[in-house]
Amino acid sequence: MAQGHFILREKEYEAFHALLKRLLAESCAKVIFLIDKNGSMLASAGETDEFDSTSIASLAAGNIAATGGLANLIGEKEFSILFHEGEKDNMHISVIANRLILVVVFDKRSSVGLVRLRVRKANDEMVRILAQADAAGSEANLEGDSLEELTEADIESLFK
Repeated sequence: MAQGHFILREKEYEAFHALLKRLLAESCAKVIFLIDKNGSMLASAGETDEFDSTSIASLAAGNIAATGGLANLIGEKEFSILFHEGEKDNMHISVIANRLILVVVFDKRSSVGLVRLRVRKANDEMVRILAQADAAGSEANLEGDSLEELTEADIESLFK
């Protein structure tokens, strides 16, 4: 599976967004963020206005990287699920297909068990959407290759 940045087209963005909205309702969460492992925000759902989403994206990616280092120290590849418990709000962070980070913020209206169950069920659909995004990206790259074959004379002929 490809790593690093990928282009999220509108179709896949809408699919992720619809899935996040459904996960938000089913898990009784406050807000959900979908982030790539480089710390870029891809999509969100819920009460996002009260959060600094850019900082959350960066810090969640850093958190996954840091715990990955801890995992390596004990011989694990990665910890795929992290849970942070606060006084009012809790945060469930999970890695999807080793490329995306799903952050679910929830309060006492929900439970870590419910969030884990719903995230696990949403995981397969996120992997499927990610595969569609990769396939669409591959097709776009093939089209891009044909652009590289254009010569300067071809381009000049377009303006004559």
